[in-house]
Amino acid sequence: MSSVNVQRNVFQKVPARLRGWVLPVLILAVWWAVVASGASDSPLLVSPLAVWQRGVGQVVSGELWVALSASLWRMAWGFGIGSGIGLAVGALLGWSRWAERLVGPTFHTLKQISLFAWIPMLSMWFGLGDTAKVAFVAMAAFFPVVLNTLEGLRSVPREYLEVARVYEFSVWQTLRRVVAPAAAPSLFTGIQLSLIYSWLATLGAEYLLASGKGIGNTLIDGREHFWMDLVLFGVVVVGLVGFVLNALLAALEKRLLAWRDRTIARLSLIHISEPTRPERI
Repeated sequence: MSSVNVQRNVFQKVPARLRGWVLPVLILAVWWAVVASGASDSPLLVSPLAVWQRGVGQVVSGELWVALSASLWRMAWGFGIGSGIGLAVGALLGWSRWAERLVGPTFHTLKQISLFAWIPMLSMWFGLGDTAKVAFVAMAAFFPVVLNTLEGLRSVPREYLEVARVYEFSVWQTLRRVVAPAAAPSLFTGIQLSLIYSWLATLGAEYLLASGKGIGNTLIDGREHFWMDLVLFGVVVVGLVGFVLNALLAALEKRLLAWRDRTIARLSLIHISEPTRPERI
């Protein structure tokens, strides 16, 4: 048996739910071994134990909860505002050709501007407080939702719309029973990207608009005082929060879209059977 097959068999013996932990555990083991062996005496390479102790201190003192709650509050407001407006604008552009011709060129021009290029303008308009940070996060959440909503609406098969027309669906019935099931995956992709970008933008806003509390400010404190253990702990927290947010949204998508396959299959069967207009009684 070749070494590749041996490695594959060993990996397959690991439970499926634990396979994602193989690489982090391996990295942690190598990190601990390098520090314990004294292979590097750089102050930039602190031990995992030091990071753990710093994290325990942050939790016990309550500093972690203060910073994390401030960051999540900004992200929630920015995500809600940006994704809500993005859904409305994306639906308008996707449903109305006239609106797409009128607003589309401006939107596609604005989306090419780097998000961080708006920081000077936002700081002049709103200062360095929470308002500017929420506005920055809202802009980060806005564009992916618009683009994916537009793509989802434009990708609805014409045959499904023809079925709705033959059965004399109202506009609301067409949206609810035809357009929404067909466009839902793209809509959720936009929301998922929006949530990820919102979390990243929250950290960027806290880093560039350095006032108040937040995880980004925790990273700044670690850098300014050369506390590498605090910086690494902050990075771990950022990664864990992003992982949890993504997992929660994936579970929500799976639950909410459980009906989609059944609805699309029903529409496909109706189309294959070539329905005729039902007679009025």
